[in-house]
Amino acid sequence: MTKLTVRFRVPIRVVAFMTMVALFVGAGVAHFASVNAGSRQSQQDQSTSIVNVQPPVVPASAEKPRKHYWYQLGKASWYGSAFQGRTTASGEDFDMNDLTAAHRSLPLGTLLRVTNLRNHRNVIVRVNDRGPVPEDRIIDLSYAAAQQLSFETRGLAPVKLEVLPPSSANVAHLVTPALPVAR
Repeated sequence: MTKLTVRFRVPIRVVAFMTMVALFVGAGVAHFASVNAGSRQSQQDQSTSIVNVQPPVVPASAEKPRKHYWYQLGKASWYGSAFQGRTTASGEDFDMNDLTAAHRSLPLGTLLRVTNLRNHRNVIVRVNDRGPVPEDRIIDLSYAAAQQLSFETRGLAPVKLEVLPPSSANVAHLVTPALPVAR
């Protein structure tokens, strides 16, 4: 009679992984058995007494509601001198030196943090127009915003948009200080 031998070529990583899984499963079964044995014993001891157990009360201040942040990822472009002085969708004149943007669906006046994903620079802009016209872009930024994000020479950049609350303290730089009146 001939002996048939079969050899398996299994990488050492697979053998080590399977060994670890077997150890964890074995430890879990042993722990489960010891917990069950202890609970059976305690059930026998408590069979004569009735205990009313209430779930712990969590104060309302300890519960933190989950906040859901709106964001959008895509390509940004900028527009400048060709549109300088034209009326925007919000009714104001476009100024390429303001930190403004055009977005298709966000309400006019929305504040956005725009982050350039190439260099992680960010700027806060206000939506004051509708656009961009090309479907593959999610936002058109003013020339000043493109300069802040360092993509004015490139023309396009991958960006992340995040809506900011209207009461955000980060908008102080959007307010232009009043110039003294010359007499």
